[in-house]
Amino acid sequence: MLTPPFVLHRPTSVEEACAVAADLTAQGRPFDWVAGGTDLLPNYKWHLNPKGDVISLAHVDGADALAANRVGCMTRLHDVATSEVVHPLLAAAAAKVASSLIRRSATVGGNLCLDTRCFWYNQSEDWRRSIEWCHKADCGTGADCRVIPNQNTLCVATYQGDMAAAFMALGAEVELVGPDGERRMPLEDFFELDGMKKNVLQPGEFLLAVYLPDDAASRVGAYHKLRVRETWDFPEAGIAASWIPGDATSLRVASTGLESIPGLHMDVAEAHSDWTNTEGRKRLSKALQKAIKPVNNTALPPRYRRSMVSVLASRALRAITEEG
Repeated sequence: MLTPPFVLHRPTSVEEACAVAADLTAQGRPFDWVAGGTDLLPNYKWHLNPKGDVISLAHVDGADALAANRVGCMTRLHDVATSEVVHPLLAAAAAKVASSLIRRSATVGGNLCLDTRCFWYNQSEDWRRSIEWCHKADCGTGADCRVIPNQNTLCVATYQGDMAAAFMALGAEVELVGPDGERRMPLEDFFELDGMKKNVLQPGEFLLAVYLPDDAASRVGAYHKLRVRETWDFPEAGIAASWIPGDATSLRVASTGLESIPGLHMDVAEAHSDWTNTEGRKRLSKALQKAIKPVNNTALPPRYRRSMVSVLASRALRAITEEG
């Protein structure tokens, strides 16, 4: 499979990156951002919505900076997994991404902005042409979604990044930068319930850094995931949880790999303040399972993935209470 030709832009500063993006937008030239390229470039080889221009963030000064309360978009997952500076929950989640080789190229920003996945979409162009197209890659045909037939208004491709749930469980915010300036928001507000758009990034914007609140250092966290193989595979389900020991109301629980966006389940956590005991953890885990509704577009069937939510949640909750 050959990668379609594209023009690669390599800015060396945030200002230059924004200027390049603004110029391409003004010319009506669609483009993609690339960080480590471990997801984007394989998709290009499959001819999945490639663009004629790609802007690399690899050489942007300071984009790979790593600190306790700030993680740059170009920080390699290997560096997060092996760092003694970052929160242990982030290190644990990063260590479970793909394989050691991929983690040395893959980045935090790339993992958060990961393209959604679906077994009707993540196939070769020849395979997709043989069965006709899908809503996400319709090649101008206006094709319907193949997961939920007879509609082409919403893509339900699944978000399968690992780091989002861990960051959400710690109360992270993201910094977005573009031609119109900077803005910050809670990470849970960054994602948009549409498997095609994926997030709230405006034309020319990119995710520059992730910030953790001051109380993150006080939190004890855990991340458990389901996948077909112990290495390499994307999560079929993932649950991250954290709390400040002694304060049951501080619990934050997030999920990933189950729906079109990762989810922060504050309403479920707040309704189960007795979660620190065994029976309370069971009730909270079952409530999480009921709140999540995966669809049939990944390797494992949705009923099994949903049933595993309570298992993963129980393990994560038990881990943080034992450690706390």
